[in-house]
Amino acid sequence: MKYIVVLGDGMADEPVEALGGKTPLEAANTPEMDDLASKGEMGMVQNVPAGMAPGSDVANLSVMGYDPVTNYSGRSPLEALSVGVAMEPEDVIFRCNLVTLTEEEPYAQKTIIDHSSGEISTKDADILMDAIREEFDGDAVRFYTGTSYRHIMVWKHGRVTSLEPPHDHLTKVIGPHLPQEPMLRAMMEQSYAILNNHPLNVQRAAQGKHKANSLWFWGAGTKPSLENFREKTGLKGAMISAVDLLKGIAVGAGMEVCRVEGATGSIDTNWEGKAQAAIDALLKEGCDFAYIHLEAPDEMAHQGLPREKVRSIEYLDSRIIAPVRRSLEAAGEDYRMLLLPDHPNLLRLRTHTADPVPYVLYDSTRERKSLARYTEAEAAATGNLVPMGHMLMERLIAK
Repeated sequence: MKYIVVLGDGMADEPVEALGGKTPLEAANTPEMDDLASKGEMGMVQNVPAGMAPGSDVANLSVMGYDPVTNYSGRSPLEALSVGVAMEPEDVIFRCNLVTLTEEEPYAQKTIIDHSSGEISTKDADILMDAIREEFDGDAVRFYTGTSYRHIMVWKHGRVTSLEPPHDHLTKVIGPHLPQEPMLRAMMEQSYAILNNHPLNVQRAAQGKHKANSLWFWGAGTKPSLENFREKTGLKGAMISAVDLLKGIAVGAGMEVCRVEGATGSIDTNWEGKAQAAIDALLKEGCDFAYIHLEAPDEMAHQGLPREKVRSIEYLDSRIIAPVRRSLEAAGEDYRMLLLPDHPNLLRLRTHTADPVPYVLYDSTRERKSLARYTEAEAAATGNLVPMGHMLMERLIAK
């Protein structure tokens, strides 16, 4: 038996006027997802425990079978594992976005335009992070380039402090959402002076691109400790994702991390390459379990793009689920597939909520027969609710 999780990050939503009153899942053409729903178990699952922020960190830990209440130590340390950052127990790790702020006002009166600086390339981001390192790196803090707009800062012997994600405050004045910690706030202000007129940003503006003109700190945490996935489940696992958070969780859990050229974490990602990486891991590299994470629906929702969110869901259906299923069936492999989002990302809000999400659990050896579509409403109508997300993994791999 092979086991596959297909995770459409932020895929769940609410009815959207621009989509004729349908959710993106309802508006999308998804024959593979609907086939899984018709032949498998469908319901709702609560991936974000009460009182915890609805981030991809907490929610994906749940989906992977780790109770966030006991296993979560912060988002950034998980991402740091992917980048290969050495951490000591007393270090505090921060996620460090390159964001786009307006230019006319004093810093605290600026508005945040884009949490991703136009989904800046890693190559461009590294040039800007070099300027940041030249100014700030020392005995107390060090900066590390991640992927696209997502980077890491380590504060030696630092303090964990409450910080707000930039994608929660798009189009808002930033002053009320800046860090209370003086050092962090001062570094953010100084980063604007370093970055706004950097030659690369001048060039980006001339090309009609968003400037990556400020750092934004959030997601503080300390060195994580996760139980080894193989020891926990008995399965050799592989992670296929473009984002450092998921790759970091995999590193912390002792899973294989599949590097896919052209994987971007957005709608232009290498969909076929990610599907093939999962197929190879399962059929050629001796893995029993593959976790295929697609970030695109989440990014499209953060950007407020309903039709692009629909298209990303359709790509997930046709360019990920279809080839993986066909390859496993052609190889004569029995398999179970769990399809779900980690959390909703509402186009109306352009950010996450903690509500339950629809799941399908399909077993190729135990096909059911019904007439169903994979949508939020049909999943809710089943009356099936898994109250704690980490319990769903136990059901996926139960003998």
